[in-house]
Amino acid sequence: MSKKPHQNLAVIGHVDHGKSTLVGRLLYETENVPEHVIEQYKEEAEEKGKGGFEFAYVMDNLAEERERGVTIDIAHQEFDTDEYYFTIVDCPGHRDFVKNMITGASQADNAVLVVAADDGVQPQTQEHVFLARTLGIGELIIAINKMDLIDYDEERFNEAVDEVKDLLKQVRFDVDNTKFIPVSAFEGDNIEARSDNTDWYDGEILLEALNNLPEPEPPTDAPLRLPIQDVYTISGIGTVPVGRLETGTMNTGDNVSFQPSDVGGEVKTIEMHHEEVPSAGPGDNVGFNVRGIGKDDIRRGDVCGPADDPPSVAETFEAQIVVMQHPSVITAGYTPVFHAHTAQVACTVESIDAKIDPSSGEIAEENPDFIQSGDAAKVTVRPQKPLSIEPASEIPELGSFAIRDMGQTVAAGQVLSVNER
Repeated sequence: MSKKPHQNLAVIGHVDHGKSTLVGRLLYETENVPEHVIEQYKEEAEEKGKGGFEFAYVMDNLAEERERGVTIDIAHQEFDTDEYYFTIVDCPGHRDFVKNMITGASQADNAVLVVAADDGVQPQTQEHVFLARTLGIGELIIAINKMDLIDYDEERFNEAVDEVKDLLKQVRFDVDNTKFIPVSAFEGDNIEARSDNTDWYDGEILLEALNNLPEPEPPTDAPLRLPIQDVYTISGIGTVPVGRLETGTMNTGDNVSFQPSDVGGEVKTIEMHHEEVPSAGPGDNVGFNVRGIGKDDIRRGDVCGPADDPPSVAETFEAQIVVMQHPSVITAGYTPVFHAHTAQVACTVESIDAKIDPSSGEIAEENPDFIQSGDAAKVTVRPQKPLSIEPASEIPELGSFAIRDMGQTVAAGQVLSVNER
């Protein structure tokens, strides 16, 4: 393990805009996929008549291989640059996957938004940018991909950039400091080496931009919070909950509590990358075993924390939400599914307390009758079954959520305060 600082990087964007190929290319260019593996996939791809798709093919095959073995970090790929050790949180682009994107993006420090030069901003591009903003992603690097398809035309590149800038302004991303990079993941232009095909471009190439990202502040001073992704039974060990440490540290011997299941015990072992470790910190994907905890005692969506400072369980909570798309209007009594960290719980909007001016954050209207697409509001929410959630101001990693209904993300938001059970 290198001693470089760690970053979680989300790769987001529309489904056909080349994210898998870009991720494959990044792993390849940073020598994190061995040459012989690429060669093998290349041959397979050509046999199947998919020549040229080897990078996307590499990603798909690695994903499948990881599915077969019970690895702890299924969707994570790692690579390192001169400055950082990156874990890619690969966020599938298709609409059905938005909920993965939500748990994925909320785990990311920064993100690369992939936009195809020949296709521009698509509805999913908008949705992903919106979620990235709401879920507190720090910096967005924009990779204008598939430059090879538009013959590396500077004018077409600038048109795509303007389109993305308009979108970023809508959600108040800092456009002036956002980097827009013309790339071809397929051909390798401006990923690891500067391309002669874009001699009109003199900005940073992708790996330079990744190296220049600000270093994330590790949230170690917050108490331990570890949302459970899965619970396995492993022979010889017993019950092994798995998840990513969001804040704090976990040490063997610690007494922990799982909420809202309300069970606890002593941490016997912690495993990371298939090795036993004495402790783990923010960003680590771990499997661990707790004395006396059985497979049926805890479930996905539980949060593990210290026994003496257990995770909050909400009777109700106040939140600020932004409605992205809703076919009609949202009124008090609306009960969609809230996706918060790894939990998915139906929650009722008990009251709409205020409508907010999204550009200033000031209250625009007290107790409005309804809110609709494009509105921001303060609401009071009652989970229909126990939900562990924290104020975003105290533990941001457990304070954001998305609201899904009718197969789409209708809103996203952050927790302002929790009224505990």
